[in-house]
Amino acid sequence: MSAEPADPVASRIRAGAFLLLDKPRGPSSHQATAWARDLLGVDVAGHAGTLDPNVSGLLWVGVGPALKLIPLVLEFPKRYVASVVLHGEVPHRELSRALAEFTGPIYQTPPVRSAVRRERRVRTVHRLTLVESAAPRLLLDIVADSGTYVRTLAVDLGEALGVGAHLDELRRIATGPFEERSAVPLTVLADAVAARASGDPKPLLALLHPIEEVWAEFPQIVVRDGAASALAHGAGLARGGVLSVRRPFARGAHVVLLHRTGTLIATGVARYDARDLTSVRRGWVVGETRVFVDPAAFPPLWGHSVVRAAEPDSAAGR
Repeated sequence: MSAEPADPVASRIRAGAFLLLDKPRGPSSHQATAWARDLLGVDVAGHAGTLDPNVSGLLWVGVGPALKLIPLVLEFPKRYVASVVLHGEVPHRELSRALAEFTGPIYQTPPVRSAVRRERRVRTVHRLTLVESAAPRLLLDIVADSGTYVRTLAVDLGEALGVGAHLDELRRIATGPFEERSAVPLTVLADAVAARASGDPKPLLALLHPIEEVWAEFPQIVVRDGAASALAHGAGLARGGVLSVRRPFARGAHVVLLHRTGTLIATGVARYDARDLTSVRRGWVVGETRVFVDPAAFPPLWGHSVVRAAEPDSAAGR
């Protein structure tokens, strides 16, 4: 008896996948994610970067092992198009000055109705550009750190101008490298699910992005076999386990830990700058790991006499 053909959609979800949804105004991010979860027939789905119910745009939704990548996705800056209404007339020169002042690190206090503690925090606005102006309305192109409250930014901008302002409409058009042109509404997801039920998995497979599209954006450390085994069983990464470093990184950065075959073993947080790895003598160089592989596929190598060819040392930061 011949084996049944593998289901490529189920295989993609088991490996970890994510959707780029175009959330409409109305539902919350949680509701949109729950609808995607139910359409896919999975038990759990999660999103990165909450959009308020009256905000539309790109919503990153992960399923399977992709959920472990949410801390990485949250590091991506977000891009928005915002409609801001000024409460009075402002000379163009004064507006340009204020926009420049709000570009860079800024202090923000989350709004009263936010889901986080109302503590003053620093966020960086990487771009704050006036696209067009039709008094009293401004159309702004904004790129800012994850966790930046654009509604608060609009209010603070109005206060700085001395006339007051409020956010009238907001749309997220990008999260890091992922842009709205790749995002699809839930109706397209529903059609793809229906096509799969009719025997054509291709439309749904095209919507389920592989997790490599996320982790490929981050610094990568290739680890030795013994280190891969230890990582798979929940350990951190010691300096002796580093085989090579593919991109420089700073202390505190999220890094990707790969087996020499290219298999994603884990992600973690760097405890040293890449350039300082060669001077580390003891302790973990990467901690707070999240494992992506089945530990059974990487049996423990410690406690046994393992004979293998010598592996070249890494050039940290190469």
